Amino acid sequence: MNNKKLLLIIAVFSAVTIMSHLVSSSLNGINILFHYITLFFGCWYSINTKNLTAWIMVCMFMGVALGLDLPLISQNLEEMGLPFHFPSDAKPLRIFSDIFLRLIKTIIAPLLLATLVVGIAGHSNIKQVGRMGLKAIGYFEVVTTLALIVGLLAINISGAGWGTNLNAGEAQVEKAEKLLAQKESHDVILDIFPENIAKSIADNQILQIVLFSILFGIGLAMVKDESKKMPILNFMEGLSETMFKFTNIVMWFAPLAVGGAMAYSVAGMGLGVIGNLFKLVGTLYVALFAFLVLVLLPIALLVKLPFKKFLHTIYEPVSIAFATASSEAALPKAMENLEAMGIPRKVVAFVLPTGYSFNLDGTTLYLSLASVFIAQSSGIDLSLSEQIQMCLILMLTSKGVAGVRGASFLILVSTVSSLGLDPHKAFAILAVDALMDMGRTTVNVIGNCLATYVVAKWEKEI
Repeated sequence: MNNKKLLLIIAVFSAVTIMSHLVSSSLNGINILFHYITLFFGCWYSINTKNLTAWIMVCMFMGVALGLDLPLISQNLEEMGLPFHFPSDAKPLRIFSDIFLRLIKTIIAPLLLATLVVGIAGHSNIKQVGRMGLKAIGYFEVVTTLALIVGLLAINISGAGWGTNLNAGEAQVEKAEKLLAQKESHDVILDIFPENIAKSIADNQILQIVLFSILFGIGLAMVKDESKKMPILNFMEGLSETMFKFTNIVMWFAPLAVGGAMAYSVAGMGLGVIGNLFKLVGTLYVALFAFLVLVLLPIALLVKLPFKKFLHTIYEPVSIAFATASSEAALPKAMENLEAMGIPRKVVAFVLPTGYSFNLDGTTLYLSLASVFIAQSSGIDLSLSEQIQMCLILMLTSKGVAGVRGASFLILVSTVSSLGLDPHKAFAILAVDALMDMGRTTVNVIGNCLATYVVAKWEKEI
């Protein structure tokens, strides 16, 4: 039996045992036996093959298992009267995910700066940068508009909001108030431009870092004196290679981060929290799948994407994005893998980070869908013209806000308010926001990886 078949069997058994546990909601012997024996063989396989992808998958299922089982295990051990205290839930495991995200954030700024400067100044092709920018922005606008339309069609067809009672609990109201209190005035155009590169790096403003790097690269390309130009260029090349090696080191921590993130999510959400919002979650995931099939798949076929190679390239970053619900966490590995696929570094370094602000396909789809859901739950049937107006608002407000904490929620609140609806209705959705964020972040990463390939093909760089 080859490695891929064995890994597939492990995944199927883990999924089946987890689903049986969800259905039974009890800690029975047969469930435990199949569940943890399967995970044990998964760990054994990963150790023997030293395969990072296998470790990520196994730790993902392990995180789900711990999130489900720790409360029950703790209760059983307490009833046995054991002298030591066992953790009552898996929420503390989130620390692994937080550590990983901090390490990733230290990589992003120097990696983007070095790769963009080398890509521009190393080739001195400033006109190509302008062409790529225009092509990328045009592509982003078309695809995100299609995402808006798919979201609208999905929620109008399902009618998931009708009859839904949106009452936010205390936890959701508290979280919403914190996000709204941190909201700052946001100017889509002005926020593209950095006023202080150190501040942009500290605030993790990816778009500002990209713009500074592009201008710095163009400036360096215009330097005619090779004795002044080459030392900086050589330093940037060395920094770029070093940051990719840094990424490889940090990525070995990814399985623990994925496991911790999944354990925290499962322990925090449980099953009952979905309840009243199950239709919304289900509609979103169906819509995201429809977007992949009806929009991204035809684009991939049009550019003759090598599917097997592409799926192998994006598997790790997509897994990380899904488990951590963070596009940033997947960015360094996505850049490295796309370059290994054969896409030039100058294209990857320019298109992929830019897409993180302008090509949030999953988030855009979610915003249109959630806005109409809130209207339906309020008993309001939005007319076609009102939904078009909403789309126009979202086309502007959803751009360039990737660096704002809770950006999707803040945009949802402002959009709902502009339609004359009660913004407090949006608070209730925060109960399942983490579950939906996993799906929309995954689609964001897939969409941006595909966009990078499309622009590279468009530029005849492949």
